[in-house]
Amino acid sequence: MLAENIARIQTIIAQACDKAARPRDSVTLVAVCKTQPVTALLDAVAAGIRHFGENRVEEANPKLLEVAASVPDGLTWHMIGHIQSRKAKDVVSYQGVRRFSLVHGVDDLEIATRLSRLVIERGDAPLPILAQVNVSGEATKSGFEAAGWEEHATIAQHITAQIKTLAALPGVSVRGLMTIAPISSQMEDSRPVFRSLKLLRDHLQDALGVALPDLSMGMTDDYPIAIEEGATLVRVGRAIFGER
Repeated sequence: MLAENIARIQTIIAQACDKAARPRDSVTLVAVCKTQPVTALLDAVAAGIRHFGENRVEEANPKLLEVAASVPDGLTWHMIGHIQSRKAKDVVSYQGVRRFSLVHGVDDLEIATRLSRLVIERGDAPLPILAQVNVSGEATKSGFEAAGWEEHATIAQHITAQIKTLAALPGVSVRGLMTIAPISSQMEDSRPVFRSLKLLRDHLQDALGVALPDLSMGMTDDYPIAIEEGATLVRVGRAIFGER
C-alpha cells in the first residue's frame, strides 16, 4: 500500500510539472514522517523515497540514527517544524554530527540568530535554511509576516529588511522561502497563497541581489497546486503513510 501511495504521488507530481511546463526533477518530494515508525520509513526508502521531513527534533534524531544503521548513505533529512530555542542545538548537530541538510521552519530572526551562533561555535559550514513566511495573514500561522505585501509598500519594505538581515547572518545560508496555506476543502483556495510566496521570492531576489532557489510549499491536500505555482519542495505525509 505504501509503495502504491508513493507511485501515485510521483505520477501526480509529474502531471503537475507537465502542466506547468517544468522538468520533473525541479520538484523534490519530502516524505513527512513524524510519529511514523522506523519500519515505515524503511518501506518508503524501498519505494524510492530519499528525502524525509521531521517536525520534532527530539523524535527525529534517534529515529534518524536508527534508519542510518540500515541505510547509511543517500538519504536527506529536513527539519520542517517550528524550532524552540532550547532545542536549536540538536537541530544544528546531534551526537557531534550535523544531521539535517535543510531547515524549513525558521520563522523569526531570534531563532535564526540562535542557529547562526551555534553553527559558528562549532566551526561548521553555514546551515542551509528557509525563511517561513506568513503570506496568508492567518493568525494561527507563524513566520515572518508578509500578508498584503503586494498592495502595501510598508509591508514589502519590512519583510525585505527582515530577509536582508537574515541573509547577512554568518552561520546560516538562506536558500529560499517556506509557507503553509490555510486548511481548506478546496485545493484551489491555496493557489493565491502559493502565488504570493513565489512573487515575494522573486521580489526579494531582485531587491537584495541574492539567489533564493527554493520554495517549500504544498502538503497532502494541495501539493499539485503548489507545484503549478513554483514549489521546489513539497511536504507530503498523510498521502504517503496514511492517517496517524
